[in-house]
Amino acid sequence: MSGQLMPCSPQEVGALFLFEKLEPEQLGRLCAAGRVELFQPGPVYAEGDPATCFYVMIEGSVVLSRQVGGDDVEVTRTSQSGVYAGAMQAYLGDRVRQAYNNSMRVTEPTRFFVLPADTFAEIMQDWFPMAVHLLEGLFFGSKNTQAAIGQRERLLALGSLSAGLTHELNNPAAAAVRATSSLRERVAKMRHKLAIIAESPFSREQLAGLIEIQERTAERVAKAPSLSPLEASDREDTLTDWLEDHGCDNGWQLAPTFVQAGLDVDWLDQVAAAVDEEILPNSIGWLNYTIETELLMNEIEDSTTRISHLVDAAKQYSQLDRAPYRVVDVHELLDSTLLMLSGKIGQDIRVVKEYDRTLPPVPAYPAELNQVWTNLIDNAVCAMKGDDGVGQGTLTVRTALDHEQLLVEFGDTGTGIAPEIKDRIFDPFFTTKPVGQGTGLGLDISWRIVVNKHHGTMRVESVPGDTRFQVLLPLTAETPEADTPRSSKETV
Repeated sequence: MSGQLMPCSPQEVGALFLFEKLEPEQLGRLCAAGRVELFQPGPVYAEGDPATCFYVMIEGSVVLSRQVGGDDVEVTRTSQSGVYAGAMQAYLGDRVRQAYNNSMRVTEPTRFFVLPADTFAEIMQDWFPMAVHLLEGLFFGSKNTQAAIGQRERLLALGSLSAGLTHELNNPAAAAVRATSSLRERVAKMRHKLAIIAESPFSREQLAGLIEIQERTAERVAKAPSLSPLEASDREDTLTDWLEDHGCDNGWQLAPTFVQAGLDVDWLDQVAAAVDEEILPNSIGWLNYTIETELLMNEIEDSTTRISHLVDAAKQYSQLDRAPYRVVDVHELLDSTLLMLSGKIGQDIRVVKEYDRTLPPVPAYPAELNQVWTNLIDNAVCAMKGDDGVGQGTLTVRTALDHEQLLVEFGDTGTGIAPEIKDRIFDPFFTTKPVGQGTGLGLDISWRIVVNKHHGTMRVESVPGDTRFQVLLPLTAETPEADTPRSSKETV
């Protein structure tokens, strides 16, 4: 948007704090290369447009805003003469994307001194070459440092996640190995029992009846009811008495297995009716091995299913073989991250999920959102750990709809954030963790992912015992944009 051209006075331009140290010749060059424009209430430029001009307000009132989820969120409103905005990084040239990182509008007739971006860059390099070198070094050095430390932080996080995943995989894998070894032993004993039964004077009908009972026994194992400890103990006593009364000396060893399989005295009576009394103990033993093999196979199935779920969670967390920007269910991302971090969270921290399952999927970069969840959960866990490193408290993960945005909230019962540092926690390299335990980039990276890449919002509320980090994501798709730096405190 163009304003009404007006005369440019070197004296008026020189009165602005940005130019007050310039020589008269320099002020004359500014007026010759730039212009004064009067803008009526309305927009001056829009976020994302090519940054073609550098604006310095002479008089009036200006509002700076950012796009968040399709809405304009006001960042700054000021009437201070001399504030500036626009192509502030023009001196970097085409090494960075030259676009407005905010939108600016005026609320009353406002005059600006306007300098074309290429002229601003040329003047900076002519008049302040040392300052330009310092600013370039600061800008690119900071980006390179952030990239290097960010990579290091991701590697450390990956190592921690790998250790946690290995720990989680070890338990079901070890259980599957133990069950397989026991299964081989039980199958061998079952073959031995079968050989004994085969040598006995069984009629064809008796053998068929016993095999039929074996089949029904295997089916009952899969449908075994869940019993309370008291119910299980009473049933074990009853079965032990029956077994001992029918010549099974090791009935007290067999009874717990039968109870676990959901078998009772009526079932044992059917077995006794199907075979002769002299071979009943061997028949009971043979069926016991049948039950044990079924239970062991169930254990192997549970263990391998658990391993499969962990592998699926790892793939979901890392988003392998998936499009980087797509529509996702945040609950799947949250669950996979919580599972990946379960080893770090530990057993003493209670995890509460308050999910609104009616929320729609949202367009997002899922792998990067998982990084945000990881950082916020890691911080919450650290906040609930004492000096001894043992965590204790409650981690609450909540989702909800908040003014046409999807809210993801992480609450913890830790020590909280001190009011004097609350405004600094999203700054790069700022950390409250001991030396060597934090880079200070976790929340900065999270901010950039949520705000710059997803056009969302991050905010925090904290008192001792109740800290809540909130992530707000737009429900509708936004055109993916490159990461842009946040506005300096010296700009509007």
